[in-house]
Amino acid sequence: MSDSIVIIPTYNEKENIESIIRTVFNLQKEFHVLIVEDNSPDGTAGIVKSLMKEFPTKLFIEERKGKLGLGTAYIHGFRWALQRHYEHIFEMDADFSHNPADLERLYMATSAEGADVAVGSRYITGVNVVNWPMGRVLMSYYASAYVRLVTRMKIRDTTAGFVCYRRKVLESIRLDRVKFVGYAFQIEMKYTAWRLGFLIKEVPIIFTDRTQGTSKMNKKIFKEAIFGVINLRWRGLVGAIRPIGK
Repeated sequence: MSDSIVIIPTYNEKENIESIIRTVFNLQKEFHVLIVEDNSPDGTAGIVKSLMKEFPTKLFIEERKGKLGLGTAYIHGFRWALQRHYEHIFEMDADFSHNPADLERLYMATSAEGADVAVGSRYITGVNVVNWPMGRVLMSYYASAYVRLVTRMKIRDTTAGFVCYRRKVLESIRLDRVKFVGYAFQIEMKYTAWRLGFLIKEVPIIFTDRTQGTSKMNKKIFKEAIFGVINLRWRGLVGAIRPIGK
């Protein structure tokens, strides 16, 4: 039994899903994979279920009724993983924008280097993004700068979606009170962990934009992130962010 589970939310990822799963399973360290599938009309779920016959003890799927948002997909996955006693719980995209080989580096940061949360960071050593137009690079970079300014967090890549949490972090966060569903979800999780006193370490990665499938980014998600940061700061100031049991 592996101590690590990689949660991969999917919606219309038939071009990528088999390859990403096989790549994770070919790593030297053993990782399990949980697909949180939002009723993709392109047959993503069917591909995963066929692979489950080949990997019955390592590959799992949770199917939901529709496209319910990135944040709710991860929270669903977190609850699933906590019930099954995984110690290291990862977030990763299905489209190879996150290099699966970096899972092992995030694992080392939390298992051997003292971090409670490891963030695969695009900006800790400059700007390490491939295949994005300059406008999107600038938008993402300055969005993270804005988050640092408002929240006072020192994290360079606050919207990163390639993350490893130690079990105790997710056990301490009131997951039912996490408000946001898009990129603001990523900011909220990091800010909450930081406010609760957990050690967050950024691990430099190279982010490569998808070459197959369609991006899920839109203006509504970006707007949520911009205004959600102010809400987060206020909740932190008034003491609304507290660990379970307090």
